[in-house]
Amino acid sequence: MSAQAGIWNLDGRPVDQVLLRQLSSAIEKFGPDGGDAYTDGGMGMVYRAFHTTPESRLGHQPYRSARDNVFTWDGRLDNRDELRRELSVALDDKGTDVAIVVAAFEKWGTDCFRRLVGDWAVTIWAREQRELILAVDYMAIRHIFYYLKGERIWWSTDLTPLVLLTGDKFHIDDDYMAGYFANDPDAHLTPYREIREVPPGQFVRLRNNTSLFVNRYWSYSPKSRIRYKTDAEYEEHFRAVFRRAVGRRLRSDTPILAELSGGLDSSSIVCMADDILLKTGVQTPRLDTLSVYDKTEPHGDDWIYFPKIEEKRGRAGAHIDASKLGSSPTSLEQPDFRPLPGYFGARRNLEAERAAVVRGGGYRVVLSGIGGDEFLGGIPDPSAQLADLIVQFKLVSLAHQLMAWSLVKRWPWVQLLWQASVGLLPASLREFFAKQGTVETWIEKDFAKRIKLASRLLGPKATSGLVLPTRRSYICGVMMMGNKLAKCKSPILALEEVRYPYLDQTLIDFLVSIPASQLLRPGERRSLMRRSLVGLVPQEILARRTKQFGERTAVVALEKNWEELRTALDSPLSSALGYINQRRFLEKLHAARSGKEIHIVRMIRTISLEFWLRDLVARGLIDCEAVSAPSVRAISIQVNA
Repeated sequence: MSAQAGIWNLDGRPVDQVLLRQLSSAIEKFGPDGGDAYTDGGMGMVYRAFHTTPESRLGHQPYRSARDNVFTWDGRLDNRDELRRELSVALDDKGTDVAIVVAAFEKWGTDCFRRLVGDWAVTIWAREQRELILAVDYMAIRHIFYYLKGERIWWSTDLTPLVLLTGDKFHIDDDYMAGYFANDPDAHLTPYREIREVPPGQFVRLRNNTSLFVNRYWSYSPKSRIRYKTDAEYEEHFRAVFRRAVGRRLRSDTPILAELSGGLDSSSIVCMADDILLKTGVQTPRLDTLSVYDKTEPHGDDWIYFPKIEEKRGRAGAHIDASKLGSSPTSLEQPDFRPLPGYFGARRNLEAERAAVVRGGGYRVVLSGIGGDEFLGGIPDPSAQLADLIVQFKLVSLAHQLMAWSLVKRWPWVQLLWQASVGLLPASLREFFAKQGTVETWIEKDFAKRIKLASRLLGPKATSGLVLPTRRSYICGVMMMGNKLAKCKSPILALEEVRYPYLDQTLIDFLVSIPASQLLRPGERRSLMRRSLVGLVPQEILARRTKQFGERTAVVALEKNWEELRTALDSPLSSALGYINQRRFLEKLHAARSGKEIHIVRMIRTISLEFWLRDLVARGLIDCEAVSAPSVRAISIQVNA
């Protein structure tokens, strides 16, 4: 997780060295292992290194090729050996990832991006063509933000410098806010209308004449199909791609920390990693685990299950008892500047404890189980599978499946059929019938109508050319994950490179291509995964049906900080800006406090937005005249250099 940034004056004026040094200093916290800068007239590029592999320590960036192209690369190249064979050209004898990427670009041009497998972000300055290229991996696990204004473009892998150093005025983007109140904003958006992010599977190209193009280099093929005759063949294939997904993320010359909740996702990663290290001798110093638990949470039984994995491994990992971290109120406000809304200061105690584990163990790589629930049938909703049978006119199979799911979910089969049928409607009609399209009562009706919030709540539109509802649903899930990852915050208290085995490109390609019935069956949540990992993961974990969500923790945080929250909501900025209705929000907040069921995640996001806006005001970044006018839809933000 290195960092890169730069400035290009399109009119040829020499780059301001003071600004370039400020930009380098701003990203230095993400790259403590040194770095360098490149300048050439109006072009300035800076790089800060954070080493996690042996090869990364051998290279030097910015990297200037023999053809006078300049590269900065932040990433992990998973198919490096295949690319070296395919390139069949003389590569840097140090074998660095960036050297391979340079050779690939100079042989295939931008077509090389679709061949790069891993988590990565790259900046390319084609000096002879006077062309800047910014590109990220297929799911934007690594980020590049850019700000083009007049005759200058800024870019950075961290959003904060673009907000705080440019000295310009920005406006809050209503499209971003629409996504924020729905699920997650579209990946290319930021809260600032003028600043954008390179979208997943795409690259940005800027030529000297200021023509900026956003091009897609990767997308799913609607024709991709994998069909076997037996379950055993699917299980064997899954084990192979999952093994590869985990193995790719074990390339590290420092100890690796794996998050271990005791659930199926995290447990499977740890068990597979141990098996790989035992049988293949991958050169990783060691793999340790970190478990966070809270016995006061409803269904808070993680503490029962993660010790079973520790017992299998023969050693205990680090433990954090979250119930002991909230004994006293912690301000809901964040002490440091956050360029994005959505973070609660009340979680600082847990973040500090986690950071202490990361620093104390010398870990630079963390394995996360994000993606398992979303892509392996963790959510037992058969609607898309039933809709497949409807569009295929397989009425006998539909009847059998309706009966089977009716028994499992204890719902009338008519209700299941109705939900499946609603999923086939156009979004403009589905929002009136689908539960997901219900707008929270505290959102201002005019705002919700103008941004079409009900439609956005249904999720992104699927890729065209997909006929089966299950495939459309799956691709929508991938798009939603890309949106979520694009807004993941960089670690503040401890540096770490988070790796996601379940988001491995080869694994996702496989899961998209197989029948949905392999992943989810009546009474068999995570069917393929559970069948495939018998003998590797303890049976108690494979049979686990509970899941801890941590909703009570959020409610307790609000209760303990009630006075601070009440003061903030006496005159909320989010209400003055036309986003929420103060009275209705307070009613729901009191209902949550009294124990009534609400959508706690959306409430927390709304409160987080309020404290984010308050922080901007406190730092003098918002035009206060705009804030005082409830009808204003775009906020001017004055950023101080």
